[in-house]
Parts: sequence; structure tokens; C-alpha cells
Amino acid sequence: VQLVESGGGSVQAGGSLRLSCVASGSIFSINAMGWYRQAPGKQRELVAVITRGDSTVYADSAKGRFTISRDYTKNTVYLQMNSLKPEDTAVYYCATDAAYSSLVSGRPHYWGQGTQVTVSS
Repeated sequence: VQLVESGGGSVQAGGSLRLSCVASGSIFSINAMGWYRQAPGKQRELVAVITRGDSTVYADSAKGRFTISRDYTKNTVYLQMNSLKPEDTAVYYCATDAAYSSLVSGRPHYWGQGTQVTVSS
């Protein structure tokens, strides 16, 4: 499985961005898909997950501001980010695994290359 992210950029606080992640390859093995992020000097953290049944899970920091969605026809997962804050600045990674537990525990088999999001105050 190959994952390619896009949509990162620089915005001012309060702005919005939509990240996209296109999956290719052995996509039949994909179950849930998710977004992680890693800020400078910090550990990578889970932001949001969406299952094949479209159930979603969000980190507390993302609840109410971010929305994860999935377009099965395009093999794409999105992360709509609103009301962005400077502390949202990070490299955002798309990830997936056949095992849901691996995805949410930080051990997914497949990662994208990451896309930078920078939020200025």
C-alpha cells in the first residue's frame, strides 16, 4: 500500500486546511485509515481515525475542530481542519494497517511521507 498526502501549507490562526491522502496498491487490505502528526521535539500522536464502517475516533485536541472522512470511490481519506491553532503546527502523516489495533497504537504498517502544516499566530 502506498499513501500520498497533500494539502498542507501555512495559515493564520483560525484558518482552515483540508488534507488529502490517496491510497494505492493492495488497497483491499486496508481497514481503518488515520492521521497522525508530529510537532518538532515531540512524539508522533494520533489525530483521527476512520474505520471501513465510517466510525470515527478523534484525539481530544481535534474534537470539534477536525473532521475525518473517506471517499471509497477515490481511495482517499480527508482531514478537514478548522479553527487552526499554532499548536496544530506539525507534519501530518496518513497511515493505515489491516489491523485496527496497530493503527491506533502507533504501529501501522503503512505511512505516507507527511505534509507540513504551519499555523501562525
